[in-house]
Amino acid sequence: MSQQQAIEAALREAFNPVFLSIENESHMHNVPAGSESHFKVQLVAEAFSGKRLVQQHQLVYGALGEIMQQIHALALHTWAPDQWQGDQAPASPQCLGGSKVG
Repeated sequence: MSQQQAIEAALREAFNPVFLSIENESHMHNVPAGSESHFKVQLVAEAFSGKRLVQQHQLVYGALGEIMQQIHALALHTWAPDQWQGDQAPASPQCLGGSKVG
């Protein structure tokens, strides 16, 4: 199972999401081709209702558990169903990395 598939399975099981999008953004970073180390997650779930953003993110980290040890970066965009207005996560910036020169 790929990292992306593991993330999706864990989040679906933990949250029964209204909406879930997981993008592997590793290609935007200074990593070998085919890497699965940088992800962007958009997650809408009832479990986030009444929770502050930091609490929502803590729930995600808890649901991912050991998977977090294999991920270098995780951009989280979380909403309760009544807060979500469709795909509204900002675009991730291109990373120049430590050894890339712009």
